Amino acid sequence: MSHQFTPKYLFALIVPLIFESLLNMMIGMADTIMVANCGEAAVSAVSLVDSISILLIQLFTAFSTGGAVIVSQYLGKSDKANATLSVRNLIYISLSIALALSVVMLIFKDAVINIVFGSIEKDVRSYTDDYFVPILISYPALAFFESLTAISRSEGKTSRTMVAAILMNAINILGNALLIYVFGMGPQGAGIASLTSRVIGCLFMFLLMHRKCEELSIIGITKGPVSPSMIKRILRIAIPAGIESTVFHIGKIIVQSLIATLGTASIAINAVVANFNSYSNIPGNGINLALITIVGQCRGKDNFKDIRYYTRLLMLIVYISTLIITIPLYILSPEVIHLYGLEDATATLALPIARGCLIACLIIWPFAFTLPDTLKATGDVKFIMLTSLISMWIFRVALSYLLVKVFGLGVEAIWYSMYADWTVRGMLYLIRYKSGKWKEMNVI
Repeated sequence: MSHQFTPKYLFALIVPLIFESLLNMMIGMADTIMVANCGEAAVSAVSLVDSISILLIQLFTAFSTGGAVIVSQYLGKSDKANATLSVRNLIYISLSIALALSVVMLIFKDAVINIVFGSIEKDVRSYTDDYFVPILISYPALAFFESLTAISRSEGKTSRTMVAAILMNAINILGNALLIYVFGMGPQGAGIASLTSRVIGCLFMFLLMHRKCEELSIIGITKGPVSPSMIKRILRIAIPAGIESTVFHIGKIIVQSLIATLGTASIAINAVVANFNSYSNIPGNGINLALITIVGQCRGKDNFKDIRYYTRLLMLIVYISTLIITIPLYILSPEVIHLYGLEDATATLALPIARGCLIACLIIWPFAFTLPDTLKATGDVKFIMLTSLISMWIFRVALSYLLVKVFGLGVEAIWYSMYADWTVRGMLYLIRYKSGKWKEMNVI
């Protein structure tokens, strides 16, 4: 039987995205590992700031995802004019929101830290202030970069986004080495390195897409046109996705504040385990990006048969690739965790939590995070939003507080609650997918 995409196209699309996922993850990992020589307080500060930063980054990602779905469906219909129009309006929305957020957060930075984390140890707070400012300044460049890479992925041009990720990682790691180890700037140096890498990555993608030979060229981007109808289409995807990711990460921040009450060692354990286990999600995150492009283009042609075919195929690939990564990670986890600079007692507590998460990532994660991208690419974003929010507040937040405050468990309770959240939402997404309700969604 013939399908919409050839195996060669799928390989060329997916492999660079997996490497890109690895490289994107390494930016945060490099900051965490390379500030480890400054002590657990520095690791904890980077973790706390990242918990806020990820919230805002997810908002940018929601808008780029909304644009990617629209662009993919128009490309599937071979409607280049509307695909180009959606590209420009995606950029206008993303940049406007990022600039506004950066200004507001810079003005109210101290209030945000106090409200979110309350009373934290003095040395952790000092490092938090140092790291937060350059990260906030980097948001407009990051939002622009996210929009441009989402557009390129919609076109299937994933090799360039991989090259951009390589460039950003090289700059980030070299910057960290120089500013942290040579100039002794600690978390502030890590923040400046991240800012520099994001600006250069943005410029790289801009120069590539600001060419006449580009199918969706952004030449004349400052001249418009601004299309209210196209913005509305993008927002129909972006707003539910943005609400989902924003409220979801607000819940994570609330849980983070609970972890902060358990002490610096618990904050460091949570940060290290989260960073360590992100390795196992590398192939899944890359394949998820490919799934949006593939399903979006199939939906543009009303090719429902191939939507089901590619969803099953890519879910299978996620499971196989995750298993390949999980086995050596499980075996080598003691050695890898010690690279983060934890004290011996803290590393001993982190090890069983890290191994438990590896198992959960292998079994549960694909249903909770890969399957919904099929629904998202067809426009079924409201169901994803409602499912995610209800499950998150009941299981990840409420259950965490119950296990810690009532039953007296430690940081491991946070992870048990997260697995419950993944399980429930994964089951609900599977039921929705099997029902076929997503076929009724129209976004263009």
